[in-house]
Amino acid sequence: MGEPQEKCVQSKPLFPLGRVVATPGALAALGAAGELPEPFLTRHVRGDWGDVPEEDRQENELSLREGFRVLSSYRTHLGTRLWVITEADRSSTCLLLPEEY
Repeated sequence: MGEPQEKCVQSKPLFPLGRVVATPGALAALGAAGELPEPFLTRHVRGDWGDVPEEDRQENELSLREGFRVLSSYRTHLGTRLWVITEADRSSTCLLLPEEY
């Protein structure tokens, strides 16, 4: 038996983002915080899932292997929660507020 494997954030993208879109709420939250979407997208695509529970982290790892949807959760500097979701077919990634889901 090997040692338990710990997931490390990668320096290269783990999957394609596809077409990137954002909801009006996400754009407003980013604007209010003076932040751009790129740092959140970079974290997401490199396997830094942000503030998700352990079971969602494990689901994301499975999703990478099996081609399912990937979900990350972050907070802006002002504390607004922002989700980043890449669809299972990797055709698109959406930045949104949880209440817009």
